[in-house]
Amino acid sequence: MKLASVFGLRPRISGLLFLILGVIALITILVPNSDDSPSPTSTTRVTHNIFSNYGRIREQAAIDYLDLRFFSLGVNRLKEFPLCGKERENYVPCYNVSETILADRNCGSAREEERCVVRPPRDYKIPLRWPVGRDIVWSGNVKITKDQFLSSGTMTKRLMLLEENQITFHSEDGLIFDGVKDYAFQIAEMIGLGSDTEFPQAGIRTVLDIGCGFGSFGAHLVSLNVMPICIAEYEASGSQVQLALERGLPAVIGNFFSKQLPYPALSFDMVHCAQCGITWDIKDSMLLLEVDRILKPGGYFVLTSPTSKAHGNSPDAKKTSISTRVDELSKKICWSLSGQQDETFLWQKTADPNCYSSRSQASIPLCKDDNGVPYYQPLVPCISGTKSKRWIPIQNRSKASGTSLFELEIHGIKPEEFDEDIQVWRSALKNYWSLLTPLIFSDHPKRPGDEDPVPPFYMIRNAMDMNARYGNLNHAFLNQGKSVWVMNVVPVKARNTLPIILDRGFAGVLHDWCEPFPTYPRTYDMLHANELLTHLSSERCSLMDLFLEMDRILRPEGWVVLSDKLGVIEMARTLAARVRWEARVIDIQDGSDQRLLVCQKPFLKK
Repeated sequence: MKLASVFGLRPRISGLLFLILGVIALITILVPNSDDSPSPTSTTRVTHNIFSNYGRIREQAAIDYLDLRFFSLGVNRLKEFPLCGKERENYVPCYNVSETILADRNCGSAREEERCVVRPPRDYKIPLRWPVGRDIVWSGNVKITKDQFLSSGTMTKRLMLLEENQITFHSEDGLIFDGVKDYAFQIAEMIGLGSDTEFPQAGIRTVLDIGCGFGSFGAHLVSLNVMPICIAEYEASGSQVQLALERGLPAVIGNFFSKQLPYPALSFDMVHCAQCGITWDIKDSMLLLEVDRILKPGGYFVLTSPTSKAHGNSPDAKKTSISTRVDELSKKICWSLSGQQDETFLWQKTADPNCYSSRSQASIPLCKDDNGVPYYQPLVPCISGTKSKRWIPIQNRSKASGTSLFELEIHGIKPEEFDEDIQVWRSALKNYWSLLTPLIFSDHPKRPGDEDPVPPFYMIRNAMDMNARYGNLNHAFLNQGKSVWVMNVVPVKARNTLPIILDRGFAGVLHDWCEPFPTYPRTYDMLHANELLTHLSSERCSLMDLFLEMDRILRPEGWVVLSDKLGVIEMARTLAARVRWEARVIDIQDGSDQRLLVCQKPFLKK
């Protein structure tokens, strides 16, 4: 039965229906249930009830408005989205405005005629299961061509083309000179450690890898229980970010050239740059100040760069290496050079905030106000984070896997609230994992040569939690021994809980879901969102565009789990049909109005 016949909606009367329902809702709220006026003794109780229920009424009104706005669109706009052309196989909104290597980020709303479902390339194959897929990828799944690999000089030392359609990565082969393991051991020696396996004990749990190449250093860090996040600029002809994600490693598109990264101050234990192509002393040193902003107290900046640059125009002008110029600047921001081997240099950020007051008058000033949300804000010419309550040296943090009471207090979180949230997500994940099996859909096609898979321990390598809160879904994955890493996304207009997520050693980022996410198509195996749609109902952005964006970044045969109010979930099921997902609504049987929408994206072959 068509939706129009159920709801009786016609484009001509949809606006009138919206108005009538709005008036009825307003009368219901304003008119008392009884003709009797409240007595003076009951006035306080009535007033209390009004205020205590205001938040619930406001939330329900937002959901009702979302429902009405959706259905008032009319039936003609509820058909399936068309399939995009070949030119959009690797489409990245906000960055496709230019075909240059350093395309500026420019997010605008998609026009109606541009809405379409991005299809995979003709030679796309489902990635190999973890951990094999970390070291072997299908060449048809990435935009980087075999010719580009072969022309990349020394970088091909860590690549071997096994067949026409596969690329394999040797963790032993050269990231830098003698190999990635030797390189990581070299960094550990400069820190004063006996081995790179001691990184976590030294407080190094998260590393921002700038310009991560083919991801070999990040893959090695994962084996050490260290969380790397690759960040590299948008590349129109093949991408480090796309390849890292194809290997199952965390990565996002971004650069240091004009805006702050979407991370709060004091976010990472180490920032790594190996031949990343950044000239750190330009723009009044603001690029290096951005590294300092996101680096935790006592954290490390690793720079490996064999290049040199002449200062001055005369033929005999002295060549000054990038590392020398960085070392000159480091003294102004309370960094110390801790070690040097070959062309690798390591600086450590001070753990003592009093260091800044003892500098000379000509030094770089401290920021007066750095409490804003760093969502692509302009770079700042000052030192951030020195007055933050989160100024905790990485060496002094809790060595246990949990979060200390002191750290919770810094973030303004009650321990009992935090513990309850942990238990909720442990239980929820057990339910999700039993649902995420192809058998949930009786008509699910088996892949040729595959036996019926068990619940997908190996089918999901990465997940995105689109409204992550404290990151406890991520914690549940770790607690239950799942080989899955999570990109914890905190919406910019929600409570900024990203600091605690990063302090726990998890991957995460701030994002505005009214805009596309900074990644390439087909980069996540699972998308999860708890009450995100209700949260977005008060914002002026299109949920249709959100579902298209979710489909763009989700792999074929990937999963979506949405948890929200019943009315919102029913609306979401209709949108899921528009992007061709197989969807099922599940009642979680707890007596609440909460429902699950479990979806799977089909493999749309050409």
